[in-house]
Amino acid sequence: MKKNIKNNVWWVGKVDWDLRKFHGDDYSTHKGSTYNAYLIREEKTVLIDTVWEPYAAEFVENLAMATDLKKIDYIVVNHGEVDHSGALPELMKHIPDTPIYCTAHAVKSLKGQYHQDWDFHVVDTGDKLDLGNGKELIFVKMSMLHWPDSMASYLSGDNILFSNDAFGQHYATDKLYNDLVDQCELFEECIKYYANILTPFSKILRRKLDEVLSLNLPIDMIATSHGVIWRDDPGQIIRKYAEWANDYRENQITVLYDTMWNGTKTLAEKIAEGIRSADPDVTVKIYPLAHTDHNDVITEVFKSKMVVIGSPTIANSVLHPVAGFIHMMKGLKFRNKKAATFGCYGWSGESPKVLKDMMEDAGFDLMDEGLKNLWNPDREAQKRAMDYGVEIAKASL
Repeated sequence: MKKNIKNNVWWVGKVDWDLRKFHGDDYSTHKGSTYNAYLIREEKTVLIDTVWEPYAAEFVENLAMATDLKKIDYIVVNHGEVDHSGALPELMKHIPDTPIYCTAHAVKSLKGQYHQDWDFHVVDTGDKLDLGNGKELIFVKMSMLHWPDSMASYLSGDNILFSNDAFGQHYATDKLYNDLVDQCELFEECIKYYANILTPFSKILRRKLDEVLSLNLPIDMIATSHGVIWRDDPGQIIRKYAEWANDYRENQITVLYDTMWNGTKTLAEKIAEGIRSADPDVTVKIYPLAHTDHNDVITEVFKSKMVVIGSPTIANSVLHPVAGFIHMMKGLKFRNKKAATFGCYGWSGESPKVLKDMMEDAGFDLMDEGLKNLWNPDREAQKRAMDYGVEIAKASL
């Protein structure tokens, strides 16, 4: 199926309503996703990206109904990851000599994944591809947003930025455009996508946004590779990215924990109560890590100015859902966020110190040595936890 998005530009992608996990099982996609590919038919016909391999045969069949495959003059691969390039092997069976335009890193990626020596043409920022009718594609390298091979392509005349993963979201919709979908859902998926995928590259992103804006290219539409196409004020998502890339924080404190016999859970709830009593304006959220989607929690961490994390002591350490989640946060390289730790114990009581060391290693600014409690918290211990929450609220200001 094809959909016209502007003049001689068509969407030829796939809506995946069923998708619930992405990057293996590492990213939750509660609302599915789309794999957006685009066909430009000027004097030259260009295909920009394909779809994920499970839909390769369907994609090629639909593309053949949209255009004579042998009349495709160029293929542009903005990013070699398999959700964008997965249909290439199937397509190239039909048009094996069609030139592929991509970055040098993308050549390595595509050869490494598909073991084919196609007709690659390496491009760099500022390189252009003449499509006729006064229009051309201008390429912009987007290295490490979020792979080394990533790039964007800009169609002059129609003023469309084919941004690949940047500005996208995992959001299945047949509405196609940002102004036609639920705005709350849309921006929930946008910030989740940024928090879980692009956070480590925020510094690079800030520089790249400046570079793209310095080209002074009018942008009427941002055609992403996942989710909606931005046609209504496309600059709004660029402004959001600029905000999120600047060590983003809201007035939020997030309390995370795992528990064995609910003692650490009680501490978590009392700490949260103390925070609220000291600062009624702050948003406090509590998540049990063993029972909560970790990508959703990462989004809350991204929004937080302070993270309070707890675990009981087990084997002189902490429960593995907590340890694994801290490892996940470390990989995302959060900056300018504070943290505090807590936990119950029965014998040795190392967990707050272990958590402190792990959180410091993950880049957080620790408030103190943490709060630990022997056995199940009684009334006095619960009062101490509330008092600790008050201290946390003050430290977060």
